Amino acid sequence: MARDPSALPSNLPVPEDDGAADHLVGMRVPALQLPATVGGERDLAELATGTLVLYIYPKTGVPGVPLPDGWDAIPGARGCTPQACGFRDHHAELTALGATVAGLSAQTPAEQAEAGERLHLPFPLLADPARHLGSALSLPTFDSGGTTLYRRLTLVARAGRIETTFYPVFPPDANAEEVVAWLSGPGRAIPIR
Repeated sequence: MARDPSALPSNLPVPEDDGAADHLVGMRVPALQLPATVGGERDLAELATGTLVLYIYPKTGVPGVPLPDGWDAIPGARGCTPQACGFRDHHAELTALGATVAGLSAQTPAEQAEAGERLHLPFPLLADPARHLGSALSLPTFDSGGTTLYRRLTLVARAGRIETTFYPVFPPDANAEEVVAWLSGPGRAIPIR
């Protein structure tokens, strides 16, 4: 029987808050044009003019391609597919709360397109293989298999500024629910009219 790609092993190491995202609240979302799975490019600053939920993740596994050696031992690395599926499954709630959702990783546009199609995501995945957003915001990263990847982080921006962050994100499959709960808090939701 095939393993469910959205299931997480029970013994994953829990990431600790190393303070690498403490500086983000209040920062402006930079104007960066990044390739999007919905076609063309999307400007992050434009996406953040309303309420933007941007979940940033290391890399989505590709069926039939093994993950880098030691992947499951890296705190916070495993769980990109379950996280994406969580945002897919809560997309209607997030939209009703006035949010635009997007995912972002340092993977290539082709890798992002494969994941978006395979997982039936109703929102764009953005490709940032040169880690432009990481440079602009000093985002936390780690190295695996000779590649520098983003640490898992979700930010909520409103009117162009980062309002809150979720870091570290664990377990990743519960992140979308946490964001829905935060946006549902008093005075935070901006319903669609």
